[in-house]
Amino acid sequence: MQQFCFAYGSGSVELALPDTGRIQVLRGRSQPPVEDIPAALRKALESPVQQQPLRQWLAPGDKVTLIVSDMSRFWMRQDRVVPPLVEYLETACGIRPEDLVILVANGTHEGGDEAELRTLVTDRVFERVKVVNHDCQSEDLVYLGTTRFGTRVEVNPLAVGRKVIALGAATHHVMAGFGGGRKSILPGISSLQTIRQNHALSLHPTEPRSNPAIGNGVLEGNPLHEDMCQAAAMVEHLYVVNLVMDPEMRLGAIFAGHWLESWRAACQAADAMYQVPIAEKADVIIASCGGYPKDMSLYQGTKTIDNVETGLKSGGTLVLLAECREGGGPAEYFDWIEPLRQGRLDAALRENFTIPGYIFYLNCEQARRYNILMLTSADPAQLAPMGIRAFSDPRQLLAQLDLAGKLTYVIPNGSTVIPRLREE
Repeated sequence: MQQFCFAYGSGSVELALPDTGRIQVLRGRSQPPVEDIPAALRKALESPVQQQPLRQWLAPGDKVTLIVSDMSRFWMRQDRVVPPLVEYLETACGIRPEDLVILVANGTHEGGDEAELRTLVTDRVFERVKVVNHDCQSEDLVYLGTTRFGTRVEVNPLAVGRKVIALGAATHHVMAGFGGGRKSILPGISSLQTIRQNHALSLHPTEPRSNPAIGNGVLEGNPLHEDMCQAAAMVEHLYVVNLVMDPEMRLGAIFAGHWLESWRAACQAADAMYQVPIAEKADVIIASCGGYPKDMSLYQGTKTIDNVETGLKSGGTLVLLAECREGGGPAEYFDWIEPLRQGRLDAALRENFTIPGYIFYLNCEQARRYNILMLTSADPAQLAPMGIRAFSDPRQLLAQLDLAGKLTYVIPNGSTVIPRLREE
């Protein structure tokens, strides 16, 4: 037997796998992490990608909005970057604390309380700088224009008439290709209607399935990505700071500058670390999300399926270790079970598109492509109609597996591994 330890929630789970299978462990490419974050940040801001150094782009007296991610992306540990960034804005750029506002890009998520905001930006920054939650249903959102896809772009007023700096992480995303960059604007600080219009591009225009033009790492021809770019371009003064996390979830690199070109450089760096070449697709994949908060809910945890399924044969078995202490995540995630049972999930989603609804839709598609088993605290009765079998006991789950002679990829952190066939 071979013992493997997987992150699970705030703890870990050990699985003993038989030696009868062909087991390979897949990990992203490690590199020395950034040790001196203030120095690395300063270097990125003073040697930006296709943009002026930040201290030249800004001037004393400018009103500045710093956009940061919400708690669902706390794995990027922006709390280590926000303090030196705020200090740089004050000391190198001459921006007074009263002229700076930190805006949390909640997208459609509900904004956190004071304790959560303090966690995101640190107590020291919270005490000196105003921190505001974006509300996608606020009545004061500002219309900037309409994209060629027909999306009406409405954003938080703090992104209008001010210099805007967006702090995000370039990471693979099943709908937009990559997260970060322009996603700080759409969906980050956009209206609910804007977000719904953009994300509805995830569905095939004529067939009852997902749009084949979207996908992890896919940018060219991806309508969601192109729509987001057009929305971001409408923000008059936008500067981006991009974080790239390594496979151990440590800060691997910082890129800053032009909102699109610096982000593209960060995406290339993420690809170099996360893509793992494989000779063939596996019969079985066993993957953890990397623990909390990556596996806080199905809404977040199933992103690991999006990452690793490129390494799995059609009809293969995927074992996902995701605690999901918050169940589906957004309350409506499991509300889509009823239209699923009625055989009208696609029609219902097109009538009233929501992001949790699409994630549920995508997870059902994935369950039709693969045999998905989950170690989770989520309710098995709710997962069963989707085609996913859930277990709370690792031994019961392992009893369902037959690894004899089968190629099995063990992925300790599926949030940072993208298997790619060598010929691709």
